[in-house]
Amino acid sequence: MHLTSNGAIPRPTAARLLLVAVVLFFFYQLPHGVGNDNLILMVPLVAWWGSRMLGFHGLRAWYLDARQGWLRLLGLGVVLSCAAKALALVIGSGADVYTVAWTGGPPLAALAGPLALTVFGTFVASISEDILTRGLVLRAFPRLDGRWLFIVVSSALYVLNHIYRLQKGPSEWIMLFCMGLAYAAALYRSGTLWAAVGLHWGWNLANGLADLFGQVDVANATAAPYWTAGAHLVMLAVTLLVMRPNSLPAAAVPSRAPGA
Repeated sequence: MHLTSNGAIPRPTAARLLLVAVVLFFFYQLPHGVGNDNLILMVPLVAWWGSRMLGFHGLRAWYLDARQGWLRLLGLGVVLSCAAKALALVIGSGADVYTVAWTGGPPLAALAGPLALTVFGTFVASISEDILTRGLVLRAFPRLDGRWLFIVVSSALYVLNHIYRLQKGPSEWIMLFCMGLAYAAALYRSGTLWAAVGLHWGWNLANGLADLFGQVDVANATAAPYWTAGAHLVMLAVTLLVMRPNSLPAAAVPSRAPGA
């Protein structure tokens, strides 16, 4: 790794950060713009390129290194989100917010393919957005590291990143902001983006599994966004309670100075 003469971590130039941010944003929005969800598979590759551009190995620029405990945090996030989604559906169906019918899914012999696609697809979509709206934000604004203001800034950008859903109005914005609060708090609290990926992936995975094994319909379109917002505020509280504060690992230091 390259350090400056006084031992400080070399910071990527503003020009490189801006270039990487623009390219990441373009490739993230591309699937929505052209109507081809498969193009989301390009985002992790672009993120790897962007990490290298900023002077890091792999995806470490986005706080996605294999630090001690990362797998536990990933799993914890998935379990927490899946439990929150299940609880929201159970209570929401009783409150006439959702109608839920469990069909049992496809025959066992035909289950492997759809299940694998659901697991993989939701993971790629989740980690792609986490890199753009959380990892990139913290890398671009290092002064937010360790400050609660990061959670607010990241959540606001998370809302704006959903440009194709902004026309749905304030209830959608509130829902997205609350979702962003929970996911950004996981990175803020743990020091690794894997914790945020776990929460985000768990929620998306639970949605995918609900569609695979049943039929979930919104019975009250006015209340549904606030129901999701409330579930994520509960997840936010639990995240702040169970995820221990942790400084960023030494492995997150750039491997070379950008431009070297």
